[in-house]
Amino acid sequence: MTFDIGDGVDSAVNYILDNFGPLLDFIAAAIGLVTNGIQDALLATPMPVGLAIFVILSLWRVGLGFAVFTGLSLWLVEHMQLWSAMMETLSLVIASTLVAMLIGLPLGIAMARSDRVATMVRPVLDLMQTMPAFVYLIPAAMFFGLGAVPGTIATVIFSMPPVVRLTNLGIRQVHVEFIEAGNAFGCTASQLLFKVQLPNAMPSIMAGINQTIMLSLSMVVIASMIGAGGIGNTVLTGIQRLDVGTGFEGGIAVVILAVILDRITQSLGREGAGIWRVLFQKTARQEAAQAAT
Repeated sequence: MTFDIGDGVDSAVNYILDNFGPLLDFIAAAIGLVTNGIQDALLATPMPVGLAIFVILSLWRVGLGFAVFTGLSLWLVEHMQLWSAMMETLSLVIASTLVAMLIGLPLGIAMARSDRVATMVRPVLDLMQTMPAFVYLIPAAMFFGLGAVPGTIATVIFSMPPVVRLTNLGIRQVHVEFIEAGNAFGCTASQLLFKVQLPNAMPSIMAGINQTIMLSLSMVVIASMIGAGGIGNTVLTGIQRLDVGTGFEGGIAVVILAVILDRITQSLGREGAGIWRVLFQKTARQEAAQAAT
């Protein structure tokens, strides 16, 4: 006896195409609006202004040495004539990360609050993380055609698991004493989540967002095979022509963007919990003052 899983998957895909066309068009339009809006904004920004923004962010979040590295690296990207391609790639990364966070953060919170939800979602996350990245390009292209939209959707599927897992893990690892203290002060379930659990889980959540950004960056390069554009086109051209120099230039641009995004988001993760605690303490003082009056 043999099981032809491929035929079943083909039938499911054809059924979706035949019966959910309007829904697929709506999803494509919504994601295209976000992706194209971010891309247009980045491409409309003059290179010197964009470079200055990156340098200021690096100086503010990391330090002088990294700001110098950022400036020199982006100057190199511009002189390799890959600035526009890098902005296209960055727009796909930002759009994919935003969509992944919009779906992944609530899903991670739901997993942390319910073992049943965690049991059901965990195998799906395992499948999303272990399936070869190229496989996601096939249904994305069939459902949404070619271009930035299917590339973004494939990237979201590939990159979302870390933010879901680490949100779940961070909330579950909040010390029991903090939960008991919140309950003792009469916190409702939503107050306990937003004023106790999320602030203390923020380092873990930010680590998940950081990993989602890194996976997004790796996937958008692969998504150039279905017309996503950006630096991936440069790498793909190098492969097709066996041009080592062109492929190396594209690879260097990807590495530069990855290092910059990684260091900046890591700095946000280190201070995220402190920001949440300041907000929580301010709110708590305000509520205490209102109760006293």
